Amino acid sequence: MPAPPTILVFDSGLGGLTVLREIVGARPDAHYVYVADDAFFPYGHHSEDQIIARVVPLIGELITAHAPDLVVIACNTASTLVMSHLRAKYQLPFVGTVPAIKPACASSKTKRVSVLGTKGTVKREYTKALIRDFAQGCEVTLVGSADLAALAEAALSGNDVGDREIFAELAPCFVGNGAGDPARTDTVVLACTHYPLLMDRFVRLAPWPVDWIDPAPAIARRVSDLLRPASGEADHAGAEMIFTSRRPHTLSQALMPFFGGRIPA
Repeated sequence: MPAPPTILVFDSGLGGLTVLREIVGARPDAHYVYVADDAFFPYGHHSEDQIIARVVPLIGELITAHAPDLVVIACNTASTLVMSHLRAKYQLPFVGTVPAIKPACASSKTKRVSVLGTKGTVKREYTKALIRDFAQGCEVTLVGSADLAALAEAALSGNDVGDREIFAELAPCFVGNGAGDPARTDTVVLACTHYPLLMDRFVRLAPWPVDWIDPAPAIARRVSDLLRPASGEADHAGAEMIFTSRRPHTLSQALMPFFGGRIPA
């Protein structure tokens, strides 16, 4: 029987766990290495050139150390900057994460869509090009949050994060005069992988119901398509969690659901 594939999932912090969760569900046979670049978190505080100079060689070091069959860049900020560099430099498949503007605009009934991301992601030319190419007549509101990723990490770590703090970041996504307004926002793109960590809070705090577009299921399908067919055997022993700061992780119980019930080493 062939050895299980190794999938390396990389993010600036813990947000990529929401992508990992979907990939593990699609490919329970794989061995997983999750890398949080917390030594450089948050990426939004660095320039584009600094992020490229940081991530491209770091991924090379991780490839050498772990020999993955595929690498997932589970970070919108990094993906919009480094994917072409990575594919040119390293000879293995890469899957990135970009704002799901095309499916959001295709499914919106009111033709009013908001994109909730980091300040870096929403101002990037890559994101604006997606809107130009795929808005399909929708009015798209870009909402850049400075603090939501950090709030999501704090909540996952068990710290108290108040509703008021979350709603202050969320409120600009909702354009319109309530649930009865035919021109209201009806779809919100989650353009940062940290944000689904707060999905229960988002749904509860939203002024009216909307469709929340999380790209993680589509990423998981793409990963599964690029790998050889699954063996059918789950590799329950294979999961690693690495922080680039080299700090030990103390979140084993909180992380287990993202790793398919495994305890990451």
